[in-house]
Amino acid sequence: MAKAKTAYVCTECGADYSKWQGQCTACQAWNTISEVRGVSGGNARGARGARFEGFAGSLSEVKSLDDVSLAEQPRISSGMQEFDRVLGGGLVEGSAVLMGGHPGAGKSTLLLQAVCHLASSVPALYVTGEESLQQVAMRAKRLGLPTKDLKMLSETSVERVMQVAEIEKPRILVVDSIQVMHVAETESAPGSVSQVRESAAYLTRFAKQTGTILFLVGHVTKDGSLAGPKVLEHMIDCSILLEGSSDSRYRTLRGIKNRFGAVNELGVFAMLEQGLKEVKNPSAIFLNRGEEAAPGSVVMVVWEGTRPMLVEIQALVDMAQGGYPRRVAVGLDQNRLAMLLAVLHRHGGMHVSDQDVFVNVVGGVKVNETSADLALLAAIVSSFRDRALPQDLVIFGEVGLSGEIRPVPSGQERIYEAAKHGFTRALVPKSNAPRKVIEGMKVIPVTKLSDALSALEEL
Repeated sequence: MAKAKTAYVCTECGADYSKWQGQCTACQAWNTISEVRGVSGGNARGARGARFEGFAGSLSEVKSLDDVSLAEQPRISSGMQEFDRVLGGGLVEGSAVLMGGHPGAGKSTLLLQAVCHLASSVPALYVTGEESLQQVAMRAKRLGLPTKDLKMLSETSVERVMQVAEIEKPRILVVDSIQVMHVAETESAPGSVSQVRESAAYLTRFAKQTGTILFLVGHVTKDGSLAGPKVLEHMIDCSILLEGSSDSRYRTLRGIKNRFGAVNELGVFAMLEQGLKEVKNPSAIFLNRGEEAAPGSVVMVVWEGTRPMLVEIQALVDMAQGGYPRRVAVGLDQNRLAMLLAVLHRHGGMHVSDQDVFVNVVGGVKVNETSADLALLAAIVSSFRDRALPQDLVIFGEVGLSGEIRPVPSGQERIYEAAKHGFTRALVPKSNAPRKVIEGMKVIPVTKLSDALSALEEL
């Protein structure tokens, strides 16, 4: 019997090593390298043949790029506009979608709702490895879902799942979750790096060969990353993440990777007794402000995927009680907050080195773009001076290290979105100012941080 080969893979970046070491030299992460055992003797030849086919199916004939058909692939609607938006417009045949999220976020609930409605028009198979069929049926009954046409299977063996799928021939296959699935050829426990990778490879290959829409549910670790090897994200076509704390009513579905649509697209859902209900106008729920204006509060326009969204940002500046002032950012990059405070001191003349600075994006939204820089500094200045900004004011713009206000993408669309929600004043970069006058909207263009601070004084 041939000896099984052993390799070591980093769970953060997927780098391979011949022996174990404490730090990954590729991504500089510590204690992320795990042992991966190869297949053993009798099954090695068959497994090598299966791997030779690749994740996209068996080998095909060579074609010229000019001969490839450019016909748009038809999409299947899930019945939820927010879900379809994150996926790029709907489900694509032969695609593999990985859904991650913290325990209790609603991953199984969201997929069960979508698959139950889809099963009435297309064959669907729901494979559960963590729950019994009775538990899934009780949840579906509590949510009032149509359960007549959905086929269910409780199984953790990938080989058995593929055998049933070949008989049932579903167009939609849901595997909940990938961490409990196992392949008999791999000599390791379910949930290990090698089992997760091999299980995903087998299922993805099956989806590509048969044109089946595959959904894989994945757990998320404490630091927010997907449990298992990072190479798992390279196998699939779409990676989406369902976010939201257990005490929050709303859940956000964000696209991390998408080969069929925009990346970083955002869908918003409300958690109700009947399950997850889509929120078609997210700006309305994130702008639930008080009647009276408060210092340190301002509205900004962020761009999520293919649409603008208005969110409120709050700042609190207070005298530091300890020896070192605190810098806390919730929903924003904390390193960027420290950088902007330095810019505010150098080019705005405001000294906050002895102040605690707390910033928060209302509603649990995570802002990853730089268009929130100017709004963040405006909220900090408002709190520091204890002067409330007008409630009909919206602000966006990137702030450079030399104090200049840089333009952001889709600036005019952001202004039009603010005007639709009743805002009458906008403080924006000069390059993003609209060429035509917007009725009911006064646009204040600025080029430097000092100009922006002067404009805030006059408001």
